[in-house]
Amino acid sequence: MSVPRSVALERTLYTLAAPVLAAAPNLYPDSPVNTVVQLAGAAGIGGWFFAYKGDEPGAGRKILRWSPLVLAAAVDVAAKNTMGWGPWCMDALLAAGWAAAGLLVMPFSRHSRRDHRPALAAPAPAPQLQPLPEPSPAQPDDGADQFTRQVRWLWENRGMAGRTLVVKATPHPGMPNDLSLLLRASEAGRPISGLTDEAVAAAFAVDVTDVRIEEVARQYGREGGPGWKEVHVTPDANERRHKDPTDHEWWADRIGATGGPVPGSEFVKKVRDHGRRVTHYIAHVPDEMGEPRVNQHSLAAALKTKYDEGRLFVTVDGNQVLVSLWDSSPLAQVFPATRELLTPDKDGRWVTGYLGNGQPARNRVYTDRGAAHGIFVAPSGGGKTQLMGLHVAADALFGAVVWLAAEAPDEKAATLGGYTDRYGVGALYMIRLLRTLDALMEIRGEMPWEDGRVYDWDPSLPGCPYRMLSAYLDEFLSAARDGDYGAEIMDLAERVSIKGRKYGIGIKVAGQSIYVQDGFTQLLCENLRENCIPVVLKVAPKKVADMFKALGISPENTPEPLPRSFSPAEAGRIERVMRGEPEPPANSNTGGAGWIVEAKQPEVLRTLFMDFKAGLDDYFPDTIATLTDHEIRELEARDLWFDWTEPPRPGEFGPEPDDEDGDDDAPKKGGGKRRGGGGKSAARRDAVTSPRQALEAIRNLSGV
Repeated sequence: MSVPRSVALERTLYTLAAPVLAAAPNLYPDSPVNTVVQLAGAAGIGGWFFAYKGDEPGAGRKILRWSPLVLAAAVDVAAKNTMGWGPWCMDALLAAGWAAAGLLVMPFSRHSRRDHRPALAAPAPAPQLQPLPEPSPAQPDDGADQFTRQVRWLWENRGMAGRTLVVKATPHPGMPNDLSLLLRASEAGRPISGLTDEAVAAAFAVDVTDVRIEEVARQYGREGGPGWKEVHVTPDANERRHKDPTDHEWWADRIGATGGPVPGSEFVKKVRDHGRRVTHYIAHVPDEMGEPRVNQHSLAAALKTKYDEGRLFVTVDGNQVLVSLWDSSPLAQVFPATRELLTPDKDGRWVTGYLGNGQPARNRVYTDRGAAHGIFVAPSGGGKTQLMGLHVAADALFGAVVWLAAEAPDEKAATLGGYTDRYGVGALYMIRLLRTLDALMEIRGEMPWEDGRVYDWDPSLPGCPYRMLSAYLDEFLSAARDGDYGAEIMDLAERVSIKGRKYGIGIKVAGQSIYVQDGFTQLLCENLRENCIPVVLKVAPKKVADMFKALGISPENTPEPLPRSFSPAEAGRIERVMRGEPEPPANSNTGGAGWIVEAKQPEVLRTLFMDFKAGLDDYFPDTIATLTDHEIRELEARDLWFDWTEPPRPGEFGPEPDDEDGDDDAPKKGGGKRRGGGGKSAARRDAVTSPRQALEAIRNLSGV
C-alpha cells in the first residue's frame, strides 16, 4: 500500500532530528541549534494556550499537533543540564523516545489529511445522511429547500394551526431557534381566522411572547391579503433582548411601551456628557400623537432612580423629549455668583442660576415694555434674601438706582443695604419710599430728553435724562397689613406696578406668598407677573398648586413639589434597625432651589450663591448710582426727600386732630391728603370699627 507523502515526510524529519536533538546540547552547548529548539518549544506552549482558551471545537487535536515542538524543547533542556550524556546515555534515549512517539502518532500529517478520523483509539463511524422528510400529502412538492420541508413536516404533524400551510420558512442567521414563516390558508379563497399566538407557540414549544403574527401585503409575483400571514418565532432574540438589550430595545420595552412612562415614544439617541456627569436620552413621538405625555415617577423608576433624588429632569420640545439623568442632583450643587454672571447683556438679561437640565436660568432688568418688576416668593430660610441680593447686584451693574425697604430688621438685608442708594426698615419707611416713587413718575413724565421731547423710558434710546430705578420691598405683605400705613402701601404699590415701567421704575416684591387672599390685590399680582420673570423658591407641597395658580399657571403645567432633600438616602438602614442605631441626620440642602417662570411652564432651578460672609464688594460696581439733581430738587419741593427713618412729621399723614374737636377713638394717622402726593387716605379700609368713626369718615368725605 502506498504511503501518503505527508506521512513519509514527517517520519523522515523525526528520524533526522533525533540525533541532532541528542548531540547538539552535549557537543555544542552554545550552538544556535539549541536556541532554535527552545524557541520552537515556546511557540508550541503558546499554541497550547490559545487552543485551550479558544471557543472553537478541536482543542485536543490542536494541543496534540503542537506537542512535538514542546517535547523537543524539553529533551534539549534536559540534555543540556545533564553531566555528559547522562546516566545510561539518558540523552540519547530521550531523543530516541521522542522520535519513536512522533513516528507512532504523527500528529501533523494525521490532522492535516482530509477525511482522516480525528480520534486515535476507535475508527469514526461513517457519516450518515439525514433522510429528508417525505413530501407532504397536504402540500405537493414545489421544490422547496430542505429547511422549509422540515418545518412543513413539523407544522403538519402538530396540527396545522389555523388550517394553514407553510409556503416558506427562513432561519435567522446566528439564532439557531429563530425563524420566520410565510403561511397561507389551506383552502384557497378563505381567510386565515383561527391562527393565534398561542397556537403557534404550542407548535414550536416556545413562549407566547416569542411569537409575532403580521399581515402580508401583496407583492409582485405573490399573493397577499387575509388569506396570508407572516409569523416570526424568536425565542433566541427575545432572550438576548431580555438579558442584553440595545438602547432602542430597552427604550421600546421599558419607556415607550403602552402604559410606560412616555407611551408611544421612539428612541433617537443617547448622549453621555462626561464633563458634567449627565446622560441625555433623546426620543420623539409621532406627530399624530401630539405632545408627549410623561410620567416622571414611572420614568425615574425605569431609570433606577427616585424622583425625590432630584437627578431626573425632562424637557419637552414639540414632539421631542429630552431626558437628563445626572449622576448627582444638580440642585444639590453650589453655583457661586460672579460679577460676569450678574452683569446684564445688551438685552438686559443676566444669569440667576442654573436649571435642572444644566442650562443657565436668566432674568432681566428691563423688558420691551420698560423697566422690569419682580416677584420673589420663598419661605423663611428658603434663600429669598440671597435671590434678592442677586437682583440688586444685577440692577447696580446695569447702572440703576437701587432702593431697599424691609419690613423687619435682617442681617443680610442690612448688609445688602450698604450697596444701595437708600435702605431702611419698617412700614413707615416703605410708605415713604412708595410715595417718592409715585411722585417720581410725575417728575420723570415732565423731564425732557436731549431732543427736547418727552418719551417713555427705553434703554435703547439715547438722551434719557434719568437712570432706571429699582425699588425692593422685602416682606411686602407684612407691611401691607400694617394698621396705620398698610392700605396706602398696597394702593401705591399697585399704582407703581401699573405706570412705573414707563418711567424706568420697577418694584421688586419679596415675600412668602402672593395669594390674593393673603392681601395681594388681583391687579397688583397681574401687573407684576406680566412685567417680570417670577422666581418661586421651595414652598410647602400643599401650597404648590395655589401658588402657581396665582401666577397664572395652568393645572397641567403645575410642577411637582420639590423633595425635602436632594441628598440620596444613606444605605444600610436595615442594618441600623437591626443594631438599634439612630438614622443619620437629613441634609437639608434645598435653599435656593425652586422654579423660574419665564414661559407657560415653570422650570426647576438652583440660584447662584452669593457669599455674604466673605463680603459683597466683588459683586457690585465701585460707585452707587443716585437720582439726578433735578429729581432731588423736585422731591424736596414736595417735601418727600429727607431721612425716611425719622418719626412721622406733623401733617405728613394728614392734618393733626384738633384738641377741642378731637375724638379719642379716631385714628391718629388717618384722613386728609398727604403732602406732595395729593392722593388717598392712609387709613386702612377696615379702620372703621364704631358708629362714631363711621360718622367722622362721612364728614371727612363730604368736607363738612
